[in-house]
Amino acid sequence: MKWISDVKNLFNALTGVVISLLALGIVVNLLGGGVPFVGDIAGNIIALVSSLGKAGVAGLIAAIVILNLYK
Repeated sequence: MKWISDVKNLFNALTGVVISLLALGIVVNLLGGGVPFVGDIAGNIIALVSSLGKAGVAGLIAAIVILNLYK
């Protein structure tokens, strides 16, 4: 069962890298405006939050699930 632990550690490491890149992209987007290789990360996050807000209870449940994935 060591391989299950290894796969879990790999996914945790990849998730950490993706979250770090997302944070870097947000900072670069806010400081530099429309940087071509970053895209509109801040706008996409705002749209995601807006769509979750419009979804009501289903959006709240989806937000809870997303937040639990990052813990």
